[in-house]
Amino acid sequence: MERSEADWHKPPGDGTAVRTIRKIGCVALSVIRPVRLFLLNKFIMKIPIACVRLPLVRLYLTLGHNSNILTNTQILDGSLRRRQIVIGDHSVINSDCVLDGRIGRILIGNCVDIARGTYIFTLEHDPQSDTYACKSGDVVIEDYAWIASRAIIRPGVRIGQGAVVAAGAVVTRDVPPMTIVGGVPARKIGVRTSRLQYRHHYFPLLR
Repeated sequence: MERSEADWHKPPGDGTAVRTIRKIGCVALSVIRPVRLFLLNKFIMKIPIACVRLPLVRLYLTLGHNSNILTNTQILDGSLRRRQIVIGDHSVINSDCVLDGRIGRILIGNCVDIARGTYIFTLEHDPQSDTYACKSGDVVIEDYAWIASRAIIRPGVRIGQGAVVAAGAVVTRDVPPMTIVGGVPARKIGVRTSRLQYRHHYFPLLR
């Protein structure tokens, strides 16, 4: 088979060089990602001064105006993209929460209050899988939602505008707007009647 003109001008071993560069890039990323996440969770999220902590946190995720993520929140996102976890304006993520953006995205709206110790997952194992496979889904929390302490939100859930999740609830399905849910699994226990005329501005000292 005759070589084309492009082949004659192609440096010898060019394909091997490209493969080598790709392998080096993959190895570098496999090191950079966990190191980057380690620095975030073990050092940056321990900084008790918001004006120092938050600019560094914004290197990892999208955080809106006047929003705060308090200390000791664990962020699970090995990617180098800031769009896996997006938080709107005037929202608060309190201490000791878990934001799992490993596969699915977490999209949090404006004026959302997520209380201490809340776990938000976008990835979990399928208990019905013969191979212990994983399943994932985005979590969307709309404006003015209020998630009380120690709640757990599972993958694929959407929490509507103004909805309230009671303390300790496990949310396994969508929550309609202005609905109050509680229990395990979470079920409707009330209706919220607030006009939602507020904005959060929560920047406590040394937290």
